[in-house]
Amino acid sequence: MAEVATSVSSSANSSARPDQLLVVVDPVARRADGESVRIAKDVLSAGAAGTKVCLPDDPEEFARALGRRGSRRLVVVGDDGALLRTVGLLHRRRELAGCALSVVPVGSALGLARSLGLPTGAVAAARAVLDGAERRLDLLVDDSDGVVLGAVGIPPVGAGGAQERREDADAVRGESGVGRPWLRTCQSLVRTLASSRPARGAVVPGVGGTPTRLRVEVDGATLVDFDQPVEAVSLIPGAGGMAVVAVRPLSVGADAAPGPVTASGRTVTVSGAHFRYRADAVVSGPVRTRTWTVREGAWGLTLPV
Repeated sequence: MAEVATSVSSSANSSARPDQLLVVVDPVARRADGESVRIAKDVLSAGAAGTKVCLPDDPEEFARALGRRGSRRLVVVGDDGALLRTVGLLHRRRELAGCALSVVPVGSALGLARSLGLPTGAVAAARAVLDGAERRLDLLVDDSDGVVLGAVGIPPVGAGGAQERREDADAVRGESGVGRPWLRTCQSLVRTLASSRPARGAVVPGVGGTPTRLRVEVDGATLVDFDQPVEAVSLIPGAGGMAVVAVRPLSVGADAAPGPVTASGRTVTVSGAHFRYRADAVVSGPVRTRTWTVREGAWGLTLPV
């Protein structure tokens, strides 16, 4: 049974927003860093007109707590796993578009939270919940109703070198254009692509030790076909309802490619022989085909102003 506590501020700061908050604390966060959880609860309770804190003990209670939020603004205290679970649940319930989500990142896995622009200190993150503003973000939704906030990577694991990261960075900058507001997101794609690259001579996961042969289609147009083996594929939600996809062809001798092939589109389909992929932190597959579609402005996240 989830423990529920209610705290109402008796002397809220006059500049604080008079929100009624439902703070759902993920059990992993309580175990990983109870002190940060306590600090976040104290700051939120002092700065909001009314704060209800829910302490679920398992994923089922976590899901029920989200369903009891009513008109309160939802605040999740937890790591990347809690963030992904929350967005996935709200999406499947078709409640994501109407829910402005706030997050206080607590735990050891916070890479996704950082990439989205969330502060990772308990005080700064709680203050951002109180004083920040909602920003509408694009979302990748696949044909099995799965959601992606950060990046998709094929193959799901591997290691790349500094030289490849520099080459990929140059290519993606050329595709995105200097000064574009989503350049940082593209650079995140570069890091994902580089980290997905297998070491020389390594077995590519999920494809039986042979180079990955995939067909990658962007808005129906073929970017790479089965006749060109690839080392890695990555895609992310970019901006304006567009996904950014990067494909690194297999580099062999004189035919070595100078960098990734990149493109943007609203729908990306990857086909191949039983490939696996990583969506955010979750490895899925094997599948023969998967299509990701961008949902523009599909979810709202409170970020510092």
